[in-house]
Amino acid sequence: MGLFNDPNRIPENYGLKTAVGLIAYFILMQLIGLSHHVELRLVNLFILVGGIYYALKKFKNTHEDHLNYFRGLITGVATGAVGSVIFAAFLFIYMKVDSSLLASIQENEPMGHYLNEYMSAFIVALEGVFSGLLVTFVLINYVDTDEVNDPAGESK
Repeated sequence: MGLFNDPNRIPENYGLKTAVGLIAYFILMQLIGLSHHVELRLVNLFILVGGIYYALKKFKNTHEDHLNYFRGLITGVATGAVGSVIFAAFLFIYMKVDSSLLASIQENEPMGHYLNEYMSAFIVALEGVFSGLLVTFVLINYVDTDEVNDPAGESK
């Protein structure tokens, strides 16, 4: 059973898909010259929401239509963390290869002169993990979950 078919590897599967979406969006913004607009980073949140939502939905579908609240919370946060860390690693490598992005950040951001590739990538990863936590908390209350006291796999 591969990564994309294993019901126990949903966070890795959808985290990887989320990272691909974030990377594709970043490259698109670089190509059309809009990467300097900080406001467009809001679209990253929508990509993260999509990845986490579909991970929760997949979990529910592969576990006999059951989604325990806490398992859903873990699945969503892990999906966001995997996607964000992979995206941060990509940005780290990108800033090492193309130093103009880091130079632009250092010139235009208020605390930019304190940043380097390591700190920038770490901040992106940290921001992504906490965004994933917030998104998961909101979505887990939107998606139907089992009662907390009901064991998974047992129905009344």
